[in-house]
Amino acid sequence: TYYLEMREQELFLPKAAPEHLRISLVDPPQPKLNRELYETVGKRWQWVDRLVWSNEDWQRYVLRQVVETWVGRVEGEIAGYFELEAQKDGDVEIAFFGLLEEFIGQGLGGPLLSRAIERAWEWPETRRVWVHSCTKDHEHALGNYLKRGFQVYKTEESSAGGL
Repeated sequence: TYYLEMREQELFLPKAAPEHLRISLVDPPQPKLNRELYETVGKRWQWVDRLVWSNEDWQRYVLRQVVETWVGRVEGEIAGYFELEAQKDGDVEIAFFGLLEEFIGQGLGGPLLSRAIERAWEWPETRRVWVHSCTKDHEHALGNYLKRGFQVYKTEESSAGGL
């Protein structure tokens, strides 16, 4: 597992979004959509931690004021998403980020991640944006984070499954 951070907004290296990619906030929040995206996007990458969550768990998580969910759409179809969570001491975590399988390889990951980072820095009091990735993620995930300006601050080896 790689833990990455960006402590200065000036380190951010955005990638422009193609015209056909529309990225928007899910407003009002939709816990059912978060659950579906987590399951659909995460299946390939072995995301398992939240599979045991009840509908009430999803409601409690998604409806908090410190969580935002954004979706990227291509021709009206959801292509990917990210969840941001504002935390103590000015930290904002990109809690989840990913593309649906049929949209992988179309150059959408960099622009979608760029919007996540941009939005994280827009929140008042943000002092650090952070994310974690692991070797089970897409082979270009770590490279995408590094290209956007993140730096690895910690690595962990684990035999436990799922992030």
